[in-house]
Amino acid sequence: MPKSTETQIINIIAAQSGKDAAQISRATTTGELGLDSLGMVEIIFSLEETFDISIPFNANENGTKGVNLASVGDIIASVESLISAPPVSP
Repeated sequence: MPKSTETQIINIIAAQSGKDAAQISRATTTGELGLDSLGMVEIIFSLEETFDISIPFNANENGTKGVNLASVGDIIASVESLISAPPVSP
């Protein structure tokens, strides 16, 4: 059975933060994970590659184009939103 989107995202975040995935919940904030801007960029790149999506360049700034990366739950919701969004024509 394929992993759920939520499980995949938590595993990506766990790998970048050095935390155990079992310790990460939707309520966990990126601050609690001790992620710096470079860690967030690495997470963004991993999410884009894993889910074949494009996250706006400044997505780590809260409120940017509906993408919120403040907590794990926000990240999950944002990625799920981007996955279900219709593709943008160039």
